[in-house]
Amino acid sequence: MAAGHADKFHHVRDFPHFELPGQFHLPLPEVFGLQITKFMFLQLVAAVFLFFVFRGLAKRAAGGQVVTGRWWNFWESIVLYMRDEVVRPTIGEGHHHDGHEHHQEQKVGHPADKYLPFVLSCFFYVLICNLLGALPWLGSATGELNVTIALAFTTFCAVILYGSREQGAIRFWLSLAPTMELPFFLKIILVPMIWVIELAGFLIKHAVLAIRLFANIMAGHTVIAVFLGFIAMYADSGMWAIIMPSSVLAQVLVGLLELFVAFLQAYVFAFLATLFIGAAVNPH
Repeated sequence: MAAGHADKFHHVRDFPHFELPGQFHLPLPEVFGLQITKFMFLQLVAAVFLFFVFRGLAKRAAGGQVVTGRWWNFWESIVLYMRDEVVRPTIGEGHHHDGHEHHQEQKVGHPADKYLPFVLSCFFYVLICNLLGALPWLGSATGELNVTIALAFTTFCAVILYGSREQGAIRFWLSLAPTMELPFFLKIILVPMIWVIELAGFLIKHAVLAIRLFANIMAGHTVIAVFLGFIAMYADSGMWAIIMPSSVLAQVLVGLLELFVAFLQAYVFAFLATLFIGAAVNPH
């Protein structure tokens, strides 16, 4: 058995080529000394696809026009759901420095809408990367830990940026520790300790954001690979006639579950990002 296929997680690893039927490899080029990998290429595909989809949607919705067509209504309905059921209720009205600013923001839309582009980018990018894994001979870039770490780090930076812009950089970091009415001598002891604990929690929850997406996507693809592997394992056995249809059926059912998981994990990632942003811009 080849060394690569002895790897139980071969199916979900990144490679500098696409694996095609018949053990053929489609190599990917180097660009300025940087080796392009399968997941890098698929992430580019996801980004380009979303660029053209939302460029077209923006043109059709420009000036308050009614969007028509099932294709465009599909994307618009998801955008409106994320706006009305996730971003606006979760982040809320926020804080306003004066009544004039609040009045101006109400004219152009809900105050939380300024965070909508980032949340939508998270949701749709993760969704398309997840769905690409359902296509033969491709893969889910979100099943690679390095990719999900980069996504979580982007969210981490966005949370700091939005929180600092809303509160000021110093106040944002100080607000990690909740306000407590304590005697002075207790406050100087307890507040720094609580601040360190809250800082650790702030870092950990963004790390978990990366791990949960990676683990869920990788697990699904690994299960599919295991079911299909049963067919090869029993190819020379009398059990093959039973194992083969059972494995294919299980693979189809898990594949359908994977489609649901693709949407669910994109939603969870975007929802948690919204929660983190809401906590940063509306400290308690």
